[in-house]
Amino acid sequence: MHIAIAGNIGSGKTTLTTLLAKHYKWKPHFEAVDNNPYLNDFYEDMMRWSFNLQVFFLHSRFDQIHHIRQAGEDVVQDRTIYEDAKIFAPNLHDMGLMSARDFNTYQELFELMQEFIKPPDLLIYLRASVPTLVEQIQKRGRSYENSIRLDYLKNLNERYNEWVKGYDKGKLLIIDVDGCDIPGNPEDLASVIEKIDAQINGLF
Repeated sequence: MHIAIAGNIGSGKTTLTTLLAKHYKWKPHFEAVDNNPYLNDFYEDMMRWSFNLQVFFLHSRFDQIHHIRQAGEDVVQDRTIYEDAKIFAPNLHDMGLMSARDFNTYQELFELMQEFIKPPDLLIYLRASVPTLVEQIQKRGRSYENSIRLDYLKNLNERYNEWVKGYDKGKLLIIDVDGCDIPGNPEDLASVIEKIDAQINGLF
């Protein structure tokens, strides 16, 4: 089984991935953040490094999906390849932070990759307002995230909501993060697990 968690920066994907892996005994697959050679440079100069960053993430995610399918294990994945192609890259292009030439090259690469991948059995979308995202980003204290612009987060949120509305590749579960403390409140985590159980039982 392949469960994937989608959501904006700071929505709590990594935390939920960790908690679900522990609860269900699934193998976690995390986003390549700590070993990403472009993140620091990207937040300092988005225009210069946007294409490099997005290609790195695209390759990393494609590699993850390849290994997930080969291993045949039950896994929970932190972020999907669709978010890279449908949200982050188009957002950078529309903000003038990725050239049309780079964006077209990126999209052609994604379309080719898409022919070789299978969507997750269940997509969990963590929906959060910008204030919640900012609060959680500040709480985790990654230095390179200090320069993230509010309009950047807002644009991403709008794109996420539009993407989720039209998501048709499989089962979808939306979790509202605002006012919810999944790692700190056992009742909130239990509520999420109950909703996931209901979806999983429908997969068989």
